[in-house]
Amino acid sequence: MADPHIPVLLNPLLRAVAPVGGVWLDGTFGAGGYARGLLAAGADKVIGVDRDPSVFKMADAWRGEYGDRLKLVEGTFSDMDLLAGEKLDGVVLDLGVSSMQLDQADRGFSFMRDGPLDMRMGGDVPSAADLLNEADETVIANVLYHYGEERASRRIAKAIVAARPLTRTAQLAEVVASCLPRPKFGQSHPATRSFQAIRIWVNDEFGQLVAGLSAAERALKPGGQLAVVSFHSLEDRIVKRFMQARSDAGGAGNRYAPVTELVTPAFKMPFRRAIGPDPDELDVNPRSRSALLRVGIRTEAPAGEVNAKSLAMPRLPGKGSA
Repeated sequence: MADPHIPVLLNPLLRAVAPVGGVWLDGTFGAGGYARGLLAAGADKVIGVDRDPSVFKMADAWRGEYGDRLKLVEGTFSDMDLLAGEKLDGVVLDLGVSSMQLDQADRGFSFMRDGPLDMRMGGDVPSAADLLNEADETVIANVLYHYGEERASRRIAKAIVAARPLTRTAQLAEVVASCLPRPKFGQSHPATRSFQAIRIWVNDEFGQLVAGLSAAERALKPGGQLAVVSFHSLEDRIVKRFMQARSDAGGAGNRYAPVTELVTPAFKMPFRRAIGPDPDELDVNPRSRSALLRVGIRTEAPAGEVNAKSLAMPRLPGKGSA
């Protein structure tokens, strides 16, 4: 059976971290594309972590090919330093929702396929329906604006509350679309930003990302590499600021953080800018057009504390904020 998920930026990632060796952790295992790519490129062992237990059942058909070189662990990448059980030579994170999950209507991620309004990647957390049917209108508006950069957030939130109870993805997509102009040819679906924001809210994706970056800093050996693929500006901004902050000697300060004492950088940055897809990948996989890869190399400095506010992580103001 063909792999249902095309790992975005796999070849640029493997080139950026070459030569691949030692023990790597794939914190967003999914369909296993990065893990298999790392093993083929020379990794001695890959630890695949995912909060979605269903992905491991899908891997049963091929995981035996790798024997003890592939270890699968259910959990969140924010706990990777505990789940790994050993120091790591590399960490790869592919942020957001996979095309595999979008294609499964019963998971409730997609506005293109009707299904239960769920959106949970895993774990015992409230579903999208639970949150949308219980939250204050102001909280919903803040979610749409701060997590999805949706300018019509208040209008959409009001329509969501009026349409309660919401139970299906098609129902939510219709409510959102009714609040916005009909898209022109080539424009994204009107519900794109709202579904993204709600999914991030359900799964605490920004909080998980900040915690995961800190966990990677603790887990990596000196010389170990952190490679993060992101798909939209809010995710990439957090990753970029983390790597800048942890590779800077400090002291200068900025509008997000005060002047700090000089510290030894925890990462070196081998590339000045984020790496995007090459033309061949764009031809084969249009989903890659918004993807960005950032890489950091761990130094011998001790792991430090990371302030989420200094990374400009979007936060929900007011009552019911996260």
